Amino acid sequence: MLTGADANGPHKFVQLFFALVLLLILSGCGVSIPADPDGTLDSVRGGTLRVGAVPNGEFVEVSGPAGPRGAVGEEQVSGSEVDLVRDFADELGARIEFYVAGEEELVRRFDDGSVHLVIGGLTDETPWESDAGVTRPYAERILGGQKRKIVMLVPPGENAFTTELERFLDASAAGAAR
Repeated sequence: MLTGADANGPHKFVQLFFALVLLLILSGCGVSIPADPDGTLDSVRGGTLRVGAVPNGEFVEVSGPAGPRGAVGEEQVSGSEVDLVRDFADELGARIEFYVAGEEELVRRFDDGSVHLVIGGLTDETPWESDAGVTRPYAERILGGQKRKIVMLVPPGENAFTTELERFLDASAAGAAR
């Protein structure tokens, strides 16, 4: 009869064996991490990126009236974040649609998938953290006399889309720093 440390040896071997088998099974199942439960990145890539735009100074400027549900023509929207989003859409081979509204309305649209991204000079102190995903800060600006970290909002749980956007924002920031 085995006692003490020797008694755990065979048991640990069995646990290790089953853990290895489980790992091999899962790696063959096509599980990819990060994942998008609602398929945001896949639907945007080669499709349409729907952007909620909150007018806010240098970040998002809108000229002319908005149509139904806040839709505006791409030529009606300009600003530093609009330029970033256009470049991101180009990288994904996506067309872009802009919808202008307030933050609350646009965050609600994540629920039905009618927007994929919300921009407008939002800071990392956004009150929408519990209702939306928040990118890592990609820039800093002086707003209201204080240094603020700028973020974008994304659909909650759409981690592949968020990761792709953050990778793009990091690369853009690195390019701008040169």
